[in-house]
Amino acid sequence: MLLLAVFLLYPLVSSLRLSLLDWNGLGSNAKFIGLTNWVHLASDALFWQALLNNVILALASVVIELPIALALAALLEKAGRGSRVLKILYFLPLLMSSVAIGVLFKNVYDPNFGPLNAALHAIGLDALAQDWLGNPHLSLAATIAVICWQNVPFYMILFLAGLSSMPVEVTEAARLDGASEWVIFWRIKLPHLQGTMRTAVLLAVLGSLRYFDLIYVMTGGGPEGSSELMATYMYRTVFSSFQLGYGSTIGSAMFIIICTVAAVSLRFTRRFETEV
Repeated sequence: MLLLAVFLLYPLVSSLRLSLLDWNGLGSNAKFIGLTNWVHLASDALFWQALLNNVILALASVVIELPIALALAALLEKAGRGSRVLKILYFLPLLMSSVAIGVLFKNVYDPNFGPLNAALHAIGLDALAQDWLGNPHLSLAATIAVICWQNVPFYMILFLAGLSSMPVEVTEAARLDGASEWVIFWRIKLPHLQGTMRTAVLLAVLGSLRYFDLIYVMTGGGPEGSSELMATYMYRTVFSSFQLGYGSTIGSAMFIIICTVAAVSLRFTRRFETEV
């Protein structure tokens, strides 16, 4: 309780208090301005764009990461003796530093010297070569692709753990009754993974709403705010613009949004699981 109070409750209360101030974080010239920061936030186009990008990232995480992770988990379960090596290979992206991955793919996407554009030129697809991170219409999608590549192994291991918890007798009985592997997967294994799937969806959504590192390393939220997230916007507001009060408002708004989404997600997934 003491640790929670010091590292969770106090920062939360302090952030809410700072959101009522006009302060650059330096000196003692803080000025109480009430809800002015919150009124500004409600009409801040950059914040709403950042929130929209977070929502897009959350949807991509659920729609892209989880199906790929589930497919890999199902394949690895059947891989037999060679599955151990494959598990290690597939898990490597998650073991790498996010900063290292960001620097790596920033070079991969480089419009002049990057291997991606070089490969497109080599196979005659010059028209597809782009400034992937410098184009406002492509920067978010390019970074989301890297984020999904890094996070898929985590959910793959989660689904593998769920599949390994299934009693072997159940699938053996289904095979004796003549059920195909496809039927076993859809009618037995997938329903068994309901709880795991619920956890994975919740983690993917909440993780996307507070995401920061790869976006900050690869694009810094640019160009023109096209890949800005709430966390990167809060960071730039506090440490680049020195608006600690308004940055605290963004952080408090993030907390409220994430708690609301978590509550709604838990209620929705619990209802779905009960109905199934």
